[in-house]
Amino acid sequence: MKSPKVFGIGFHKTGTSSLGKALAILGYQVRGVTRQKDPDIADKVFEVAWDTIDSRRYDAFQDNPWPILFKEIDARYPGSKFVLTVRPTDKWIASQVRHFGTRTTPMREWIYGVGCPHGNEDVYIARYERHNAEVREHFKDRSQDIIEMQFEHGDGWEKLCSLLDVPVPDRPWPHANAATAREFRNKGLSGLWKRVRERLRR
Repeated sequence: MKSPKVFGIGFHKTGTSSLGKALAILGYQVRGVTRQKDPDIADKVFEVAWDTIDSRRYDAFQDNPWPILFKEIDARYPGSKFVLTVRPTDKWIASQVRHFGTRTTPMREWIYGVGCPHGNEDVYIARYERHNAEVREHFKDRSQDIIEMQFEHGDGWEKLCSLLDVPVPDRPWPHANAATAREFRNKGLSGLWKRVRERLRR
């Protein structure tokens, strides 16, 4: 297990999957989204989070519910490192609507107050921007504990590895293009998509 623990605390659809892949390449055991369909997640979230983190199976975490708990995680696990992934708000909400549409989950109901982004764009944007502002305020004097990454601006290995004090791997930054994958699957081209991914890994 690596030390310290690393928490991705950017909202989903900000490159969290790419961050997870990068941490895995660095040797971390990564836990992603957890219990998003649990109807009782609002009441259980701390119990679920602490059980998951304390299990020692994982030393890196990204996607929900981890961003929402960043203050409590910081207090409970001192010395942890944090990565705030962000995107321009207009691109972020467009991705939310495109990906989730009118589908709801208990996790999103807990985070935003409403389960789906379509028709609730203003609610989602306000929550997203408030979260980013709260993270920046919380860590404003602790640059050694957190980095902010925007992959569309070219952030990658150098920034992440500097935070974690590990060598930069000799391979490209992993971009998890979920939208492209869905498009291939919807057209019945999943086999072709697998071959494309294999070529990208070479």
